[in-house]
Amino acid sequence: MNRKREVRELLALSPEQVVDQAGSHLVICDDLDELHRHLAERIAGEIRSADAADRACRLILPVGPTGGYPYLVEIIRDEELSLSHCWFFFMDEYCDEEGRAVTADYPLSFKGVMNRLFFDRLDADCGLRPEQVIFPDQDNIGRLAKQIGQVGGIDACFGGIGIHGHVAFNEPEPGVSESGPRRVNLNDFTVTINAVRASVGGNLECFPRTAFTLGMRQILAADRIVLYCRDGSEFDWANTVLRLALFGTPGDDYPVTHIRDHDYLIVTDRDTLQSPRHLI
Repeated sequence: MNRKREVRELLALSPEQVVDQAGSHLVICDDLDELHRHLAERIAGEIRSADAADRACRLILPVGPTGGYPYLVEIIRDEELSLSHCWFFFMDEYCDEEGRAVTADYPLSFKGVMNRLFFDRLDADCGLRPEQVIFPDQDNIGRLAKQIGQVGGIDACFGGIGIHGHVAFNEPEPGVSESGPRRVNLNDFTVTINAVRASVGGNLECFPRTAFTLGMRQILAADRIVLYCRDGSEFDWANTVLRLALFGTPGDDYPVTHIRDHDYLIVTDRDTLQSPRHLI
């Protein structure tokens, strides 16, 4: 497999060809707002279905994309959905320079983002208990895989896709598809694109270089995988990895390609579906 040649061939596909070849594995939203609403509705659908079946709702959730969470709060409030049966396992969290998970008041903290966008906005009587919300950290990382098994596995994994194909912070590395929860080093591709998008003024020197993450093993074991791939900015950074996720030869150099032996759906918007202006 020649990855460069493959990328050139994939980027030469027209949007219509991508849609035709992807079939039911791809959903196209008109814009980011529709994409965020899709995320909210799919999560709410999992909560409703589990409640109707009188069983636990066990989800892996991302902090990126985040635009769906305010809409999810509205759905939960409007429908008075109970969250008492929910287990929310969040994908990852940055580490500080001592290798511990950053605290919620750190500007880039995923837990802090979720508090502001989601948890602080829920009604107090929604039924969600603190112990049912899990962010990976130095205290629980060694038992997360067992804990997921104890609650019965994962019904659905929601997530984004990184520029180098990472899902959660599962960076390219040999054997990544079999990886479990762990602390990882973030590669330069991830640090750079995240620093560009994080309103830190391009501060590469101080940007976190390690993080805690769930493993690809937990993600791939989910009954359903729903990933959201979008530029979300003026830069067309996600157009290539979208096509690789859908059609690229599975390989550890782009971990997202390992989803294709599983029940998966990729959701994107029309901008990210386009071919780049320059094919190189």
